[in-house]
Amino acid sequence: MQQALILNNKNIGSIKTKKQLRELLILKSPNYQKVMDRMAYEEELIKLQIELVNLQQWISKKKKRVMIIFEGRDASGKGGTIRRFTNELNPRSMRIVALSKPTEVESGQWYFRRYIKELPNPGEICFFDRSWYNRAVVEPVMGFCTEKQYQEFMVQVPEFEHMLYEDGVKIIKFWFSISKKVQQARFDARLSNPLKQWKYSPVDKKGQELWDSYTHYKEQMFNGTHTTFSPWVIVKADDKPTARLESIRYVLSQFNYKDKGKSGTRLFHDPNIVMRYYRLLKQLDT
Repeated sequence: MQQALILNNKNIGSIKTKKQLRELLILKSPNYQKVMDRMAYEEELIKLQIELVNLQQWISKKKKRVMIIFEGRDASGKGGTIRRFTNELNPRSMRIVALSKPTEVESGQWYFRRYIKELPNPGEICFFDRSWYNRAVVEPVMGFCTEKQYQEFMVQVPEFEHMLYEDGVKIIKFWFSISKKVQQARFDARLSNPLKQWKYSPVDKKGQELWDSYTHYKEQMFNGTHTTFSPWVIVKADDKPTARLESIRYVLSQFNYKDKGKSGTRLFHDPNIVMRYYRLLKQLDT
């Protein structure tokens, strides 16, 4: 039988280094590796957040306009990743954009109008927790738009993004890719946690039932809106901590900001976790 972890004043007081802590955990706990992995994750996250602060200061000083779009199936980890991006940033020069469903007035307007007012100002980073790409996947799958509205959107969105690109807006488009099995496990976890039950909705349940339809429209979206000036970046997101760290690294790799690399951590993403979309790519959520 494995020995239970028992820490007392004597063995805690003897710890002087990380190596000694690791050796103690190996000796006392069968789950030491999980503890060490978590500690390593937290250390890396802090270093990357230091880099994000430096990046934000550079964007603010240079009056750059940056928007990062987070898309993916429900429970793919978009919101949690956004929180890791923004936790240490200056709220005066960054915003999180998470729009609710269109009002009656907005429904009668040009589709992109409600998003235009949310675009980044000079010196600002905007994080979009979902975006105009609702019309590319969620809306046609759930019947929230007509076929004509969908087709018009697919024609207009590359032109819209090209205008933003020509005007100097930097757009990064993430798709967080998860497997059907992991999505269901995360839904179950939400339902069992009173603090997270609000995240679960009838649309989430439909997401599992209409998995193949989501896949179809997702592929149509990639094929029609992946461009050289606004490419899709796929993040394998079954492992939440890894997806968070590697997506931050991807963003950092896109800019040459002051004091880049001072934190001493790796700034280039793992290409096996974060990669540009291409048509033959085998994703998790197929």
